[in-house]
Amino acid sequence: MLTPRIARATFLATRVLAAALLLFVGADHYYEYSAGHYSVLPTIGTLFLLNLISATAIGLLLLFPLQHILSRFGRGALLIVTLSGFGVAATSLAALLVSEQTRLFGWMEPNHRPAILVAIASEAAATLCLGLLLVLTVRSRRSVGNATEAPDTHASCA
Repeated sequence: MLTPRIARATFLATRVLAAALLLFVGADHYYEYSAGHYSVLPTIGTLFLLNLISATAIGLLLLFPLQHILSRFGRGALLIVTLSGFGVAATSLAALLVSEQTRLFGWMEPNHRPAILVAIASEAAATLCLGLLLVLTVRSRRSVGNATEAPDTHASCA
């Protein structure tokens, strides 16, 4: 069993790492949108820009002390933000993997160039980390009334 201090530190580290990975996913999509010229692709360009906006907004929200700002609804807000981030990362990864095998909105990725490998790695890592954060958030929420060793996310999360 983890001590409350270690549980809080693990929760905080996972949350910060998840936010950083999600911000990187957004930045990678912006890079491909601008330098990779995806901006000229119909639908795909718009989706890359929307990915940048959503990944950045959610990544920044993960860094805010939602429990302090929203007090009573902070945990629920964190759960929604985490689930949203997981959705952005997972759908980005799924869309990339589909676009390597078949056309997606009229576009097919031509090869495994370094930018694609970076995208796959960052989106997979973000998906896994956000999934872990989701599990930790739900577990801490369930155990608050049951044990004194539950992570007190009100006191320690960024």
